[in-house]
Amino acid sequence: MIPLLHDFEGETVLVLGGGPVGARKARRFAAEADVVVVSPAFGDREFGDAQLVRAAPDADAVAGYVERLDPALVVAATDDATVNDAAADAARAHGALVNRADDHGGQDVGTVTVPATVRDGPVTMSIATGGTAPALSKYLRERFEADFAGAGEMARLAGDLREELRARDVPPAERRDAVRRVVRSRDVWKALDRGRSKARQVADDEIADVPGDLS
Repeated sequence: MIPLLHDFEGETVLVLGGGPVGARKARRFAAEADVVVVSPAFGDREFGDAQLVRAAPDADAVAGYVERLDPALVVAATDDATVNDAAADAARAHGALVNRADDHGGQDVGTVTVPATVRDGPVTMSIATGGTAPALSKYLRERFEADFAGAGEMARLAGDLREELRARDVPPAERRDAVRRVVRSRDVWKALDRGRSKARQVADDEIADVPGDLS
């Protein structure tokens, strides 16, 4: 499988199953998509801004929900393999992606996995273990969050520098070298804790030998 980023803005995600997995998936996708969760019970769980539909569709009724809601993604998270099979079949027949909570192999066409994700501004890091070790995915996500705190601000700083160097007609090779020095500089990473202006000052010092005035 090859990881890709998918924009769900304006799309609908249908989640079948209101258990812990369904709730977690609903919260995850509700940050961007319109999420509908269909389940006979929801318990005392958080589903973000998802719309909750109390129903227990059988395998035959699942296709009707897919047809009516026209989702970009169907999450099959029930404890009934027959219903999950029907959800996967209906999603593929409708041209939608499918994510099965009871199948981490992702071997079928149109099947997607949902990796652990770290987000900081424009930076997104995703971790997947092929369904073999969710605990390891969580551990690695926590490590990345701690080790790369400030990555979003670093991305914005590097983007600004790249544009300014381009505007000064700095040759591409020198431009790439300058930005690489900044993003690999421990001093710049440390300065991010003291605010963006300080980080920018340290970055300017790091590439002071590049021709032109960045101030």
